[in-house]
Amino acid sequence: MADLDDMDIRILNNLQRRGRMSNAELAERVHLSQSACHRRVQRLEADGYIRDYVALLNARQVGRSTTVFVEITLSGQADEVLEAFETAVARIPDVLECHLMAGSFDYLLKIVARDSEDFARIHRQYLTRLPGVAQMHSSFALKTVFKTTALPI
Repeated sequence: MADLDDMDIRILNNLQRRGRMSNAELAERVHLSQSACHRRVQRLEADGYIRDYVALLNARQVGRSTTVFVEITLSGQADEVLEAFETAVARIPDVLECHLMAGSFDYLLKIVARDSEDFARIHRQYLTRLPGVAQMHSSFALKTVFKTTALPI
């Protein structure tokens, strides 16, 4: 982050909130000329600060309103056990996130499903077949209090 100046941060914060805005609108919002703004955005993309531009879907509208967090404990910590698990879990289409954790379990998965019956299918079809799993605990989210994709910079 040492390479970012205040203008870069303003550009990034604006794009995090609305990635589809035109260069003209972005330039106006950050008080830069369009050409200078465009050059900065291109540099931020080339330097890897901007990874991608995506559409954030409404989970309820696409029928994926059930969020389940799954805590996984593996049978061992050898590199090959971790790698086999990570490779297998990355292939599950319903898993949005997988985090290697410090603490009382090894991995935390965030899964989206249509409903509890759909999660039962995901559990049966995928989770029970993951390699190296010793224990698994699932928790259903009752409500998403807030959710953001914007990183604080």
